[in-house]
Amino acid sequence: MNKFLNHKSRWGGYFLFLIFIASLLIQYISPYANDIYGAVHFEFSNQHPSLKHWFGTDSAGRDVFTITIKAAMLSYKVALSVVLIAIIIGCPLGFIAGLSENWLDELISRITDGFLAFPPLILPIMITSMLGPSINNVIVGISFSWFPWYVRIARSQTLIIKNEDYVLMSQTMGASNFHIIKKHIIPNSLNPILIQGSIDSGYAILIAAGLSFIGLGAQPPQLEWGLLITQYRAQFLNHWWVITFPGIFMVLSVLSFNIIGDSLRNINKKDQ
Repeated sequence: MNKFLNHKSRWGGYFLFLIFIASLLIQYISPYANDIYGAVHFEFSNQHPSLKHWFGTDSAGRDVFTITIKAAMLSYKVALSVVLIAIIIGCPLGFIAGLSENWLDELISRITDGFLAFPPLILPIMITSMLGPSINNVIVGISFSWFPWYVRIARSQTLIIKNEDYVLMSQTMGASNFHIIKKHIIPNSLNPILIQGSIDSGYAILIAAGLSFIGLGAQPPQLEWGLLITQYRAQFLNHWWVITFPGIFMVLSVLSFNIIGDSLRNINKKDQ
């Protein structure tokens, strides 16, 4: 654990934690909390960043700092939900396929290959278009696009671990496949799964923002970084701050997830 807390990953973790806590509390501590719920103040519209409005105001007079911080909640929800769903669906299938090595393994592998045949963005767009524009449907679409990667990770780890002496000994003593998965395979597969999950969290934010940009993701009055950029894109040349700050927070969040994932990968390599 101490190895994990290196300089870069520590700052990435601090940033994500700070923004998450701020997004929870902003509606209680911001003097412009009503802006979160769609309040308009046209007399304060399009004001430059200042001590009163740190990130300026938008065309409706809303405080950009307040709504940018609040939008982090939905963006982080997408990231964590997508990864959790993909892991919950993909890892059990991968463990079963790796232990089976028969027609079941072949069936799961072929289904996985079928999903992976789609480009990463096409399947989320197709699923969200069929289900209808919403952030929950975006989560479903991205999850079904990504769970095959966790099937492959879990299967490859299972194929390696099941040939270890301690696993073979458990099988000799009559241990069930469920026991082997629970006691041996899952604990020894966590590192690569967590690495992939950390990196995928950042990409999920970007893909959700992209789907919001084309009208398939978050819908007003929801607050999400991709939706904010979409709503303000026409104002960028005259009022640069309305897009710049949501964009900066989104990029820093994605970078933080990637740094944590890279740190986990480096630790995993050293331990091998």
